[in-house]
Amino acid sequence: SIWMQYVTAYGALIHYGQLQKGQHVLITAASSSVGIAAIQIAKSQGGIVIATSRGEAKKELLIKHGADHVIQTDCQNLVTEVAKITSGKGVELVFDPIGGPIVNQLADATAQAGRIIEYGALDGEPTPFPLFTALAKGLIIQGYTIFEISQKEENLSNAKQFLLPLFESNILIPVIDKEFNFDDIQLAHEYMESNQQVGKIIVNL
Repeated sequence: SIWMQYVTAYGALIHYGQLQKGQHVLITAASSSVGIAAIQIAKSQGGIVIATSRGEAKKELLIKHGADHVIQTDCQNLVTEVAKITSGKGVELVFDPIGGPIVNQLADATAQAGRIIEYGALDGEPTPFPLFTALAKGLIIQGYTIFEISQKEENLSNAKQFLLPLFESNILIPVIDKEFNFDDIQLAHEYMESNQQVGKIIVNL
C-alpha cells in the first residue's frame, strides 16, 4: 500500500519538481492513490496543495487528507480558480495523470517558468502542446513514469532515504480505502472500476 504511489509522487514532486516550501502544486485526479501520496509529500515539504476532483463527493475527503484547496472541475473553471488562489501568479508545479485537452488549461494555470509533469493519459484524447503559452512563460512540460526512479539504483536509493523516515515518523500515512479477500477479486476489480475509492484497494491473500 505504499510502494508504487509514493515513489511515483516522490519522483515528480521532489526528484524533478524540486518543490520548495511555500510553492503551489496543482494535483489533478487527486483522489487516486498517487494523488493522495502527492498531497502528503507536498505538505511534508511545506507546499500549498491545490487538488482537483470532478464531483462533490470527494471534496471533503481531499481536504481531510491534506489538500489546502479543492477545485471541482465539473462546475468550476480551473484556470479562474487557480488564479484566485494564487493571486494571479499561477502554480509552480503541476502533477497530472489525465493529459488530453486539459493540458491547455494546465499551462494557463501555471506560473512563469513553471513545470507540468504528465504521468498518465486517462483522457485518451490527443494531448496538444500549448506552444504559445509555453513560449510566453518558459514552461517545462515533461513526461514521466515511476521507472525513471525505480530502475536507476541511485534514484531509488534517494527515494528510500527521503520516504522511509517520513513513514517512520507518521508524516506519510498510506490511505487504504477498502479490503477484499482474494476469493472476491472480481468484486475488487468492479469496485476499482466504479471510481469510488480514495486511496488503495487491498486484496488479502
